[in-house]
Amino acid sequence: MSSSVVTRFAPSPTGYLHIGGARTALFNWLYARRFGGRMLLRIEDTDRERSTQGAIDAILDGMRWLGLDWDGDVIYQYARADRHREAAESLLASGHAYRCYATPEELTAMREAARAEGRPLRYDGRWRDRDPSEAPAGVKPVIRLRAPLDGETVVEDGVQGRVVWQNKDLDDLVLLRSDGNPTYMLAVVVDDHDMGVTQVIRGDDHLTNAARQRQIFDALGWEAPAMAHIPLIHGADGAKLSKRHGALGVDAYRDLGYLPAALRNYLVRLGWSHGDQEVFSTDEMVAAFDLKSIGRSPARFDFAKLENLNGLYIRGAADADLVAAIDAVLPALGPERGIAHPMSPDLRDKLTAAMPGLKERGKTLVDLLDSAYYLTAARPLALDEKARGLLGPEARERLAAILPALEALPDWNAATTEGAVRAFAESASVKLGQIAQPLRAALTGRATSPPVFDVMAVLGRDECLGRLRDQIGG
Repeated sequence: MSSSVVTRFAPSPTGYLHIGGARTALFNWLYARRFGGRMLLRIEDTDRERSTQGAIDAILDGMRWLGLDWDGDVIYQYARADRHREAAESLLASGHAYRCYATPEELTAMREAARAEGRPLRYDGRWRDRDPSEAPAGVKPVIRLRAPLDGETVVEDGVQGRVVWQNKDLDDLVLLRSDGNPTYMLAVVVDDHDMGVTQVIRGDDHLTNAARQRQIFDALGWEAPAMAHIPLIHGADGAKLSKRHGALGVDAYRDLGYLPAALRNYLVRLGWSHGDQEVFSTDEMVAAFDLKSIGRSPARFDFAKLENLNGLYIRGAADADLVAAIDAVLPALGPERGIAHPMSPDLRDKLTAAMPGLKERGKTLVDLLDSAYYLTAARPLALDEKARGLLGPEARERLAAILPALEALPDWNAATTEGAVRAFAESASVKLGQIAQPLRAALTGRATSPPVFDVMAVLGRDECLGRLRDQIGG
């Protein structure tokens, strides 16, 4: 394949960039990169009542956060309405379309008759061959496609295989509404043609649209792009993905503490596979991606898998990069934790120093932030229930006994504090855990934390000794 490959992602700006849309964008992006082509971004904002600038911004932000860049300027479908009308007029001129003067009342009667007879609603073609001179006064016509009445419309789909529709089952669809506004079906065809799109990759809820659009391409005498309709994403229970399954906007995953690279990796494996490989760098994804390996059955969204994968990416990330990622989500996560954005240089330094211990267990940025709360906790620390349980009278006595050894340390770091604690445990004939556990509780207020000697190194001598004295006196 040459560099003439052109894909497009074409969301409707009626809400956020949801997870299914993000996967569609990713598949288009990967296909274009795989073949050295281009991916274009088209905002399908013909539905003026439901399209909002806020949704457009959320889509663009979501794609940028995921690292899915597009080629050229964003194309806005509504701005091209004159071009769409021009195409409808050319179909009228060539005889491939006609003006239909059916009134709203006639269309309602048609719909009700179809419902009563238990058959699908189809326009009955009543103006297909009538002379416009018979047009009733005061009725603004729509323009309809003069669709073929017999034979079949075929789409050779890159995922679904050969899909066939009987033309007798497809009616003459509206291309231009009575107010002169083009329909979505016409706009998509004209835009795909004018943008030079060679490959359409979209959800299989558009499969019936493919037949309609193919007929419009044929009527205009244009070559249709290749099609690939990917199965939708379902929840872990097999039902169509909804909000209760986590069908959230991409921005919500960012605020839940997922890394863009992890979400990208997770999405690529929803419905596409490459042997048993689960973890892919971006370069590996691009090199391996093809349409043949997309399954035909719906993929299942699994939060636990996403979380585990995110943990893997967190462990592999540079400490400074994780601190920067946490800082970026502080506007959403910080206020309830009493941390302002941007974080102070002092907190940034402490968090960077603590990160090796934090990231071993954290699965999201939220986990890292919650585990690091001890860095910002005010003295005296509020102890949780388990920490209080670890700081009984005997444990406090041990902390009082070890305090002089810690105070006397010439250097304060993870190795020296560990050496002092081990030496004390040996001389007092107690297990290391009998000192380390109360130490952890006194220094962090919790029973679990990163390795306690790492905690001591990050907090520093003065803060550690102060927190210990608080608890010994308590």
